[in-house]
Amino acid sequence: MTCLLIVDALDDFAHEHGEELLSSFAETQPALVELLESVRRAELPIVFANDNKGVWDGDVNGIVQRAFNGKGGQLVRSVSPRRGERFVVKPRYSAFDHTPLELILEALECQRLLLAGIDHRRVLPKTAIDARELGLKVSVVPEACATVNRENEETALRYLVDVVGVQLASQDEVVAQSSN
Repeated sequence: MTCLLIVDALDDFAHEHGEELLSSFAETQPALVELLESVRRAELPIVFANDNKGVWDGDVNGIVQRAFNGKGGQLVRSVSPRRGERFVVKPRYSAFDHTPLELILEALECQRLLLAGIDHRRVLPKTAIDARELGLKVSVVPEACATVNRENEETALRYLVDVVGVQLASQDEVVAQSSN
Protein backbone atom coordinates (compact mmCIF):
# COMPACT_ATOMS: atom_id res chain seq x y z
CA MET A 1 0.00 0.00 0.00
CA THR A 2 1.20 3.50 -0.85
CA CYS A 3 0.40 6.31 1.59
CA LEU A 4 0.88 10.04 1.28
CA LEU A 5 2.36 11.99 4.18
CA ILE A 6 1.90 15.77 4.08
CA VAL A 7 4.26 17.42 6.56
CA ASP A 8 3.80 20.88 8.11
CA ALA A 9 1.54 22.21 5.33
CA LEU A 10 -0.80 23.82 7.86
CA ASP A 11 1.34 26.81 8.67
CA ASP A 12 0.38 30.32 9.73
CA PHE A 13 3.74 31.63 8.42
CA ALA A 14 4.07 33.84 11.52
CA HIS A 15 7.64 32.89 12.41
CA GLU A 16 11.28 33.68 11.62
CA HIS A 17 11.31 32.30 8.06
CA GLY A 18 7.60 32.73 7.42
CA GLU A 19 7.86 35.13 4.49
CA GLU A 20 10.39 32.94 2.64
CA LEU A 21 8.33 29.82 3.26
CA LEU A 22 5.12 31.50 2.18
CA SER A 23 6.75 32.61 -1.05
CA SER A 24 8.02 29.09 -1.73
CA PHE A 25 4.69 27.57 -0.70
CA ALA A 26 2.86 29.86 -3.16
CA GLU A 27 5.03 28.34 -5.91
CA THR A 28 4.68 24.69 -4.84
CA GLN A 29 1.09 24.72 -3.60
CA PRO A 30 -0.46 23.96 -7.04
CA ALA A 31 1.66 20.80 -7.29
CA LEU A 32 0.71 19.82 -3.74
CA VAL A 33 -2.99 20.33 -4.54
CA GLU A 34 -2.64 18.17 -7.65
CA LEU A 35 -0.79 15.49 -5.68
CA LEU A 36 -3.47 15.44 -2.98
CA GLU A 37 -6.28 15.24 -5.51
CA SER A 38 -4.67 12.40 -7.47
CA VAL A 39 -4.05 10.41 -4.28
CA ARG A 40 -7.62 11.07 -3.14
CA ARG A 41 -8.98 9.89 -6.52
CA ALA A 42 -6.92 6.73 -6.18
CA GLU A 43 -8.39 6.33 -2.66
CA LEU A 44 -4.96 5.95 -1.08
CA PRO A 45 -4.49 6.85 2.58
CA ILE A 46 -3.36 10.36 3.44
CA VAL A 47 -1.76 11.36 6.73
CA PHE A 48 -1.03 14.93 7.76
CA ALA A 49 1.73 15.58 10.29
CA ASN A 50 2.02 19.09 11.63
CA ASP A 51 4.20 20.85 14.15
CA ASN A 52 2.53 21.55 17.47
CA LYS A 53 4.31 24.95 17.70
CA GLY A 54 4.82 24.41 21.41
CA VAL A 55 1.13 23.92 22.16
CA TRP A 56 0.69 20.55 23.82
CA ASP A 57 -3.09 20.20 23.74
CA GLY A 58 -3.22 18.16 20.49
CA ASP A 59 -5.97 20.44 19.20
CA VAL A 60 -6.03 19.55 15.49
CA ASN A 61 -8.94 21.91 14.79
CA GLY A 62 -7.02 24.73 16.47
CA ILE A 63 -3.93 24.04 14.33
CA VAL A 64 -6.03 24.06 11.18
CA GLN A 65 -7.90 27.23 12.15
CA ARG A 66 -4.70 29.12 13.02
CA ALA A 67 -3.28 28.16 9.61
CA PHE A 68 -6.48 29.29 7.86
CA ASN A 69 -6.28 32.63 9.71
CA GLY A 70 -2.57 33.09 8.91
CA LYS A 71 -0.92 34.96 6.04
CA GLY A 72 -1.28 32.07 3.59
CA GLY A 73 -4.73 31.00 4.71
CA GLN A 74 -6.24 30.76 1.22
CA LEU A 75 -3.33 28.63 -0.01
CA VAL A 76 -3.44 26.42 3.08
CA ARG A 77 -7.20 25.78 2.77
CA SER A 78 -6.70 23.88 -0.47
CA VAL A 79 -4.24 21.44 1.13
CA SER A 80 -6.02 20.82 4.40
CA PRO A 81 -7.26 17.45 5.64
CA ARG A 82 -10.70 16.14 4.84
CA ARG A 83 -12.94 13.97 6.96
CA GLY A 84 -11.38 10.53 7.43
CA GLU A 85 -7.82 11.63 6.70
CA ARG A 86 -5.47 11.07 9.58
CA PHE A 87 -3.66 13.86 11.44
CA VAL A 88 -0.61 13.59 13.69
CA VAL A 89 0.63 16.44 15.87
CA LYS A 90 4.42 16.36 16.03
CA PRO A 91 6.71 18.07 18.54
CA ARG A 92 9.98 17.57 16.65
CA TYR A 93 11.46 17.68 13.16
CA SER A 94 10.62 14.10 12.20
CA ALA A 95 6.97 13.19 11.85
CA PHE A 96 7.87 9.88 13.52
CA ASP A 97 9.59 11.32 16.61
CA HIS A 98 7.24 11.00 19.62
CA THR A 99 4.12 10.50 17.48
CA PRO A 100 1.90 7.50 16.64
CA LEU A 101 2.77 7.77 12.93
CA GLU A 102 4.57 4.42 12.82
CA LEU A 103 1.52 2.69 14.32
CA ILE A 104 -0.83 4.43 11.89
CA LEU A 105 1.23 3.42 8.85
CA GLU A 106 1.52 -0.12 10.17
CA ALA A 107 -2.27 -0.35 10.58
CA LEU A 108 -2.66 0.96 7.01
CA GLU A 109 -0.19 -1.70 5.83
CA CYS A 110 1.84 1.07 4.23
CA GLN A 111 4.92 -0.10 2.37
CA ARG A 112 5.65 2.99 0.27
CA LEU A 113 5.50 6.50 1.68
CA LEU A 114 5.15 9.56 -0.53
CA LEU A 115 6.41 12.73 1.17
CA ALA A 116 5.50 16.34 0.45
CA GLY A 117 4.74 19.55 2.33
CA ILE A 118 6.77 22.33 3.92
CA ASP A 119 10.31 21.81 5.09
CA HIS A 120 10.90 23.70 8.32
CA ARG A 121 14.59 23.27 9.09
CA ARG A 122 15.13 19.77 7.64
CA VAL A 123 11.75 18.27 8.52
CA LEU A 124 11.27 16.27 5.32
CA PRO A 125 14.79 14.76 5.25
CA LYS A 126 14.58 13.75 8.92
CA THR A 127 11.15 12.19 8.34
CA ALA A 128 12.39 10.39 5.23
CA ILE A 129 15.41 8.97 7.09
CA ASP A 130 13.23 7.72 9.94
CA ALA A 131 10.80 6.12 7.46
CA ARG A 132 13.66 4.29 5.74
CA GLU A 133 14.94 3.14 9.14
CA LEU A 134 11.53 1.52 9.65
CA GLY A 135 11.88 -0.33 6.36
CA LEU A 136 9.50 1.78 4.29
CA LYS A 137 10.13 2.64 0.66
CA VAL A 138 10.18 6.42 0.50
CA SER A 139 9.61 8.80 -2.39
CA VAL A 140 9.82 12.58 -2.04
CA VAL A 141 7.88 14.74 -4.51
CA PRO A 142 10.18 17.80 -4.64
CA GLU A 143 7.87 19.97 -6.74
CA ALA A 144 5.25 19.64 -3.96
CA CYS A 145 7.69 20.71 -1.23
CA ALA A 146 8.17 24.29 -0.07
CA THR A 147 11.46 25.29 1.51
CA VAL A 148 13.32 28.28 2.88
CA ASN A 149 16.45 27.54 0.87
CA ARG A 150 16.42 25.70 -2.49
CA GLU A 151 20.18 25.09 -2.41
CA ASN A 152 19.95 23.35 0.97
CA GLU A 153 16.95 21.38 -0.29
CA GLU A 154 18.92 20.14 -3.30
CA THR A 155 21.79 19.07 -1.05
CA ALA A 156 19.38 17.25 1.27
CA LEU A 157 17.66 15.52 -1.65
CA ARG A 158 21.01 14.37 -3.08
CA TYR A 159 21.91 12.95 0.33
CA LEU A 160 18.55 11.20 0.65
CA VAL A 161 18.90 9.61 -2.78
CA ASP A 162 22.62 8.78 -2.69
CA VAL A 163 22.99 7.70 0.94
CA VAL A 164 19.58 6.91 2.41
CA GLY A 165 17.98 5.21 -0.59
CA VAL A 166 15.04 7.55 -1.02
CA GLN A 167 13.56 7.97 -4.49
CA LEU A 168 12.47 11.23 -6.04
CA ALA A 169 9.08 11.11 -7.72
CA SER A 170 7.84 13.65 -10.19
CA GLN A 171 4.30 14.93 -9.95
CA ASP A 172 3.51 13.27 -13.29
CA GLU A 173 4.76 9.87 -12.08
CA VAL A 174 2.66 10.02 -8.94
CA VAL A 175 -0.46 11.06 -10.84
CA ALA A 176 0.07 8.31 -13.43
CA GLN A 177 0.65 5.64 -10.77
CA SER A 178 -2.33 6.82 -8.72
CA SER A 179 -4.70 6.61 -11.67
CA ASN A 180 -3.71 3.01 -12.50
